[in-house]
Amino acid sequence: MSAPSLAPITTPSNGTVPTPGNLFTLDNRVFCCYLFWATVLVAKMLLMSLLTALQRFRYKLLALVPLKLRRKIFPNEEDLFFKNIEVQFDDPHVERVRRAHRNDMENILPYFIMALIYISTNPNQDVACNLFRVASLARIVHTLVYAVYPVPQPSRILAFGTMLLITFYMAAVVALRTLSFI
Repeated sequence: MSAPSLAPITTPSNGTVPTPGNLFTLDNRVFCCYLFWATVLVAKMLLMSLLTALQRFRYKLLALVPLKLRRKIFPNEEDLFFKNIEVQFDDPHVERVRRAHRNDMENILPYFIMALIYISTNPNQDVACNLFRVASLARIVHTLVYAVYPVPQPSRILAFGTMLLITFYMAAVVALRTLSFI
């Protein structure tokens, strides 16, 4: 008895047919789309570290703000290379960026894993690529409305929910396509 096929085989724009052996190669348009958008998200997450550092040093209107009001927030004694500065853990601007960064790690990393598993089901190319695009743009918007320029709800929950729903959708597709094998 033969195993049921996982998905209908579609032909990419270059004319090759993805098979289980080449789903994770640059010959597969879906995998290339995933690689591009995963790279964008990794770069965004790395930039969050720089944004945290920027918030620690931030000088608002450099010449107009007295020295004692400029932010120099450091969490470790060894980082205090400015005089008259104390260790501080509770600056709201720094903590907002740190929370956004932690939220990225809690949501983007599971998305990466689920998206790779989803690719293994040989999904429709247009659907998969659009899911990767929308999820990535939603996380960028989430960062903008949470850490860069705070905007009232529901902006953040909509951006957060978009990627979450996409991740759950991909999980459901994987579960349904593999259910007959358990």
